[in-house]
Amino acid sequence: MNASAADSAVCAPQVFDGDHWHHDSALLIAGEHIVGLAPIASLPPELPRTTLSSGMLAPGFVDLQVNGGGGLLFNNAPTPDTLLHIAASHRRYGTTGLLPTLLSDTQAVLRTGANAVREARRQLDTSAAAILGLHIEGPFFAAARRGTHRADRLRACTQDDVDWLCSLADLRCLLTVAPEVMAAGQIRQLCEAGLMVLAGHSDANYETVEAAKAEGLRGFTHLFNAMSPLLARQPGVTGAALASDTGWLGIIADGHHVHPASIRIAHRCASPGRLFLVSDAMATVGSGQDWFTLYGERIVLRQGKLTNAAGTLAGSAIGLIDAVRYCHTVVGLALEECLRMASRYPARVIGDATRGHLGAGARADMVLLDDALQVQSTWLGGQRQDYAIST
Repeated sequence: MNASAADSAVCAPQVFDGDHWHHDSALLIAGEHIVGLAPIASLPPELPRTTLSSGMLAPGFVDLQVNGGGGLLFNNAPTPDTLLHIAASHRRYGTTGLLPTLLSDTQAVLRTGANAVREARRQLDTSAAAILGLHIEGPFFAAARRGTHRADRLRACTQDDVDWLCSLADLRCLLTVAPEVMAAGQIRQLCEAGLMVLAGHSDANYETVEAAKAEGLRGFTHLFNAMSPLLARQPGVTGAALASDTGWLGIIADGHHVHPASIRIAHRCASPGRLFLVSDAMATVGSGQDWFTLYGERIVLRQGKLTNAAGTLAGSAIGLIDAVRYCHTVVGLALEECLRMASRYPARVIGDATRGHLGAGARADMVLLDDALQVQSTWLGGQRQDYAIST
């Protein structure tokens, strides 16, 4: 590899580039991007370098469902400062790109939140580079599968809603809906405008999901959770997700939302690259807090699980590195696959070819992990940040 195009190098004992492991290798960096990978021994002596004595370098994680972090919830304070704070809080968990996620709420909150994403992405703060777009989870959901989404925030999708949502295509927008509450043609219209529509919080039958797929439905939000289950004569949303050869499958691997055997089943059913990790993180992540409020209701963290007063799960208390570690050490998936599920695959979901790998042309967004899969450092656009605390 010709290192003449690089202005610096990061040398590591192990590098996982998104496909393969490399030993005693250096990532060659120019500005915010990677220009190549080379053996350390081949580097010109004059090239500035950072030498890591231990650990493994991997692509920075991409989290497509982040409700909050660092003590803040996006719905509660839909401002650019909230987004920058959330992004900075998740960086210590290896996440260098995320979609801030709005839960079912009033039209005013949703519109304010979308404007906040636009404004945050224009700012010069380093964390702004991690804000990749917007995920709107609701409010077009089935009441029977609403979880902790407040009942009076759910509603039917009107033409005004469709028109406004179609205006968000510039934001790289994911939208989670229950297919059975959408009128015929609405999913097609949203998809044709450039949104990615996923199914979630849905009680639909198999046939309804198949009809939504024909209109452009691209996948499923938090597989197994808040969706009609797979039964012998009624495959439901879960069955439609697992039976398909196409479509993305997000999953929450926190030890509370999905049994490890179910994650293994999903991984075996899904064609390679379709199953990806999300945190579904709430405000407590990265904060030291053990509670927050959602819709004015107190959500409490006990034994790693967030629930409301009725005992209903209310998002998760993990960062994406926790999901990687769980899938590797508990579920039993290969480390390489767990890393891809947190980086390469979600980057593909949103069509971002510059993230999720460490090949030439990728952003220099990286994570340094130790042998216990704890985050030691991250790089965002080539800028390093170290962590003295355990993740």
